[in-house]
Amino acid sequence: MHAYRTHHCGQLRKDQVGETVRLSGWVHRKRDHGGLLFIDLRDHYGLTQLVVEPEMAFFDAVEHVRQESVIRVEGAVVARADEVVNSNLPTGEVEIRITAFDVLSESDELPLPVFGEPDYPEDIRMKHRYLDLRRETLHHNIMVRSSVTSEIRRGMEAKGFTDFQTPILTASSPEGARDFLVPSRLHPGKFYALPQAPQIFKQLIMVSGFDRYYQIAPCFRDEDARADRSAGEFYQLDLEMSFVEREDVFDAVGPVTHDTFAKFAGDRAVTSYPFPLIPFDEALLKYGTDKPDLRCPIEMQVVSDHFRDSGFKVFASILAADPSHEIRAIPAPGGGSRAFCDRMNNWAQKQGLPGMGYMIFDENEVKGPLAKNIGPERANAVREQLGMKAGDAAFFLAGKPKDFLPVAAKARVLVGEELKITDLDRFELAWIIDFPMYEWDEENKKVEFGHNPFSMPQGGLEALEAAKTDEEKLALKAYQYDLVCNGYELGSGAIRNHRPDIMYKAFENAGYGKEVVEEQFGGMLNAFKYGAPPHGGCALGLERIVMLLCDQENIREVTMFPMNQQAEDLLLSAPAEASAAQLKEVHLRVTPPIVEKKT
Repeated sequence: MHAYRTHHCGQLRKDQVGETVRLSGWVHRKRDHGGLLFIDLRDHYGLTQLVVEPEMAFFDAVEHVRQESVIRVEGAVVARADEVVNSNLPTGEVEIRITAFDVLSESDELPLPVFGEPDYPEDIRMKHRYLDLRRETLHHNIMVRSSVTSEIRRGMEAKGFTDFQTPILTASSPEGARDFLVPSRLHPGKFYALPQAPQIFKQLIMVSGFDRYYQIAPCFRDEDARADRSAGEFYQLDLEMSFVEREDVFDAVGPVTHDTFAKFAGDRAVTSYPFPLIPFDEALLKYGTDKPDLRCPIEMQVVSDHFRDSGFKVFASILAADPSHEIRAIPAPGGGSRAFCDRMNNWAQKQGLPGMGYMIFDENEVKGPLAKNIGPERANAVREQLGMKAGDAAFFLAGKPKDFLPVAAKARVLVGEELKITDLDRFELAWIIDFPMYEWDEENKKVEFGHNPFSMPQGGLEALEAAKTDEEKLALKAYQYDLVCNGYELGSGAIRNHRPDIMYKAFENAGYGKEVVEEQFGGMLNAFKYGAPPHGGCALGLERIVMLLCDQENIREVTMFPMNQQAEDLLLSAPAEASAAQLKEVHLRVTPPIVEKKT
């Protein structure tokens, strides 16, 4: 017999009744039923119930063993009586009457409970993550993550992609987030950077003549944590392809994404492939965001003309003040109650807006302060444009769209959920396409890259050269795209700019000279001078995919050893101070941060 186990704790069934077995695992739970002791023994695979009779010599030892101690038992498999079968457990028809018992490792008093999984402070969970990971939900999530990763690998390799690894120690690259810097011992005063993404390397792989690259890539960014973003590091499905157009990339990664979601979605529906294509401008117009939750069917509309020069002076003056100002409406089918409208208005005020005007549509009239001020003719024109029926309502926001759209996007989703018109049991995937090549940098009053400086502009060099004014530059689109699902950005990608002349001009339009391009991107630029294929790709966040599939709202619930909100590893106490000897080896001296005096 094996030293520790003949079976694992999720393996035994009724057809093994009568066998003598050996099991090892953790004491999940103990129960005393009138002299008989019951133990739920847990390992990676599941639970098995043990029964200990009072005449056994080790009864007292079992009685005093703490939860989460590691034990080894031997005994006979017996069938449970029909009335005590546990149909929720695969092993629920049997139990083990143990004849031998050993404690392999005694547990101290637990700093957090495993059984029952009650809510517990995050700092304790992070500090004792090894206990947290024993909890069924988190343990399950990590196993789903592993299975999802395997499924993605199978799908990518079936599509002809090859797994290549790219460097971890590399050069700093301005990709939108702060780098983690690593000092060099051999080169005093110089630093490596941990890669924010394998962007440059994967493009160089294409220049090197390899056709289809992918990896499950670690990425490092010194940015603040939030619910859907890890602090410090994360993993992504990274891929690149040569001699492709945008649709070729979609046809490569889209089916893999669909099949992965479909395999782990359970009873939830998944958008059929091919996924919808939604232009960026249309997404902002209808949903207020470039990562819309398409489970909600509500679409916003511009209704400015109904309020222009109207009796509602607040909206009329906003429209007259600036031609870029708009009035947007958020339809609320079935939301035509004063209580609901007031509740939404109060919510908007808590989001920092003065409020949201509203109209309530009855069979024969339109109610509410807005309708009263603009008159029945205009109010009914709003009803007709929005397609509102009796019992419906609509909410209105005014001003510069970029100022109110973040709240409008949240309001749209909230209305859908509150009125129960959002189908939450779905995964709705779509590609957001035609992102702006450039955006306006308000702080520096200049045109800047909107998303990725390596994207190919639509129209190529001719379009870049034709754009003389800031307005014309801001109107340019890139072959840039995002994959979104249920209100989250799963990933982004682009058809790349593979020509040096186009790259120089793209940077010039953003105010950067040739010397900046050659200094910061010289390695890739030089490679392009020796024959670069047209290429493109994308990257999808692994943790976000798993987070959605596991019905979690925080990415830490699908990460084995995450850092906390303050980017601290409480388990191993990182970051930590370096010793004087360590600092000397890398030629560094730590100076205290400069605190600016308040005037």
